[in-house]
Amino acid sequence: MPIYNAPNKDIQFVLHDLLKVSEQDIPGFEDLDRDFTSAVVEEAGKVATEVLHPLNVVGDTEGCVMENGVVRTPTGFKEAFAQMKDGGWTAMDCDPEYGGQGLPYVMHTAAQEPFVSANMAFNMYQGLTHGAYSAIYAHGTDEQKQKYLPKMVSCEWTGTMNLTEPHCGTDLGLMRTKAVPNGDGSYKISGQKIFISAGEHDMADNIIHLVLAKIQGGPEGIKGVSLFIVPKFMVNDDGSLGARNGVACGKIEEKMGIHGNSTCVMNYDEATGFLIGEEHKGMRAMFTMMNEARLGVGLQGYAQAESAYQNAVAYANDRLQGRDVTGAKNPDGPADPLIVHPDIRRNLMDQKSFVEGARAFTYWGAMLIDRAHKNHDKDADGLISLMTPVIKGFLTDKGFEYATAAQQVYGGHGYIEEWGMSQYARDARIAMIYEGANGVQALDLVGRKLAQDGGKHVMTFFEMVKTFIKENEGNEALNTEFLTPLKAASKDLQAAGMYFMQNATKPNNALSGSYDFMHMMGHVCLGLMWARMAKAAMEALENGASDTEFYETKIATGRYYMARQLPATAMHLSRINTGGDTIMALEAANF
Repeated sequence: MPIYNAPNKDIQFVLHDLLKVSEQDIPGFEDLDRDFTSAVVEEAGKVATEVLHPLNVVGDTEGCVMENGVVRTPTGFKEAFAQMKDGGWTAMDCDPEYGGQGLPYVMHTAAQEPFVSANMAFNMYQGLTHGAYSAIYAHGTDEQKQKYLPKMVSCEWTGTMNLTEPHCGTDLGLMRTKAVPNGDGSYKISGQKIFISAGEHDMADNIIHLVLAKIQGGPEGIKGVSLFIVPKFMVNDDGSLGARNGVACGKIEEKMGIHGNSTCVMNYDEATGFLIGEEHKGMRAMFTMMNEARLGVGLQGYAQAESAYQNAVAYANDRLQGRDVTGAKNPDGPADPLIVHPDIRRNLMDQKSFVEGARAFTYWGAMLIDRAHKNHDKDADGLISLMTPVIKGFLTDKGFEYATAAQQVYGGHGYIEEWGMSQYARDARIAMIYEGANGVQALDLVGRKLAQDGGKHVMTFFEMVKTFIKENEGNEALNTEFLTPLKAASKDLQAAGMYFMQNATKPNNALSGSYDFMHMMGHVCLGLMWARMAKAAMEALENGASDTEFYETKIATGRYYMARQLPATAMHLSRINTGGDTIMALEAANF
């Protein structure tokens, strides 16, 4: 049986030593002192370890079952969902007007991480509801908010997002789902959506589907898409549930992972829907949901790697195999533990340095969202818009890579289902695909986000790195091992951006390098996080911190990332500089 223990100490380090949340000039952050955040984080970790983690393998082996149009979730899921609701975990950062607790989004993120690590498929039920809540909260009418949000905040009703159709995924302009006005302000929604996570299940009284559809007579393509609220059961004026709407689950998809979440084909047969926002402006409303979801999926990437890493460390310490080349470390036993071997250490250090850097990067992104929303800060909004495809794309690519690296530590046992390691790899794999496949994230980054607002936000990021280096160049301990490699990596990233500018008339050159650029930028972002964390750890030691081992370990882990991972930017730059000719050389028939 795999293990999981919430990394409470590291979460607290990121919140307070790195981000200094209680000192930020963001409304609500003044209440985030160490005692408060510690209580929240520790309780979330307890729920994750004791309630959700034991159900992870149950969800994987049982999956969801459809009986007479009703989807049954795995054993124990309903009871666990009730505990999540009763504990208020579904409502942490939601508006108190609708029953939420009004905490910052960064605290929601910190609490969600252990839930995702413990049971990713289970947590998707509330995670998607949160996204649907956010879309209605940002774009719905007051009447829609009052009607739907209180029950969604409590997760008495859950939510979904319906984008993909059998013939179109990324290119939503090709969708065929149609909306016909009823004449009373409502619409008849007809069509089929696929890959709808939590589309039908038995854990909530109602499911509020957010559905993209085209109103007849509207513009062609993506400009003609609108967003609709389509409840499973109609909601009466007094809030009670009425008749069943014309929406039904056609089947549950068979997937390689996240078996505990019901991924459904949804059929809409003249279902009654209600417009959110303006006609033909559905993507604006949907992106409120998708941007939040993409940060959450980036979190899924490293959270699965965290769980896999914890198990790999335990196995490496327990499994006896071979002798340390420098001398036996377990002379009384037949062999030494795996962890003495340099290649096992390399593997584990790759995992550890990624996960801890990714956690810092994600929480920083969540704090940018708080700053954008609570302070109405357009610069913060622009910066997190730039970072979103990097958080989603880079962290999920690497999260899957390191979940499989953890498998490798087990040797043959990693390939055997009873050890549980394959579930982490199988579950992590979907994160690279949904909420916009990672190739699309790279195209979004290079094709749209770099040039957004005249390139203002990427220049802000470069200046942020440059300023940090300049302010700390007198710190000898930081300079050689952290600032020098960060400066080199940042120069690689700027050189790649310059290459794209110089090849503006040859779009294939830029787009051929987009995936490398996304990874390059991900490395620089984690490099910046590690430099900042190293500084914070050094300051803690200078100030007499009692847990010297924790801070010294943090610095050593950061050194590893800067020395062994960050130099990958040079490789990515070299690839980008080759342009698109070699990529586009073959005719389609020659593949």
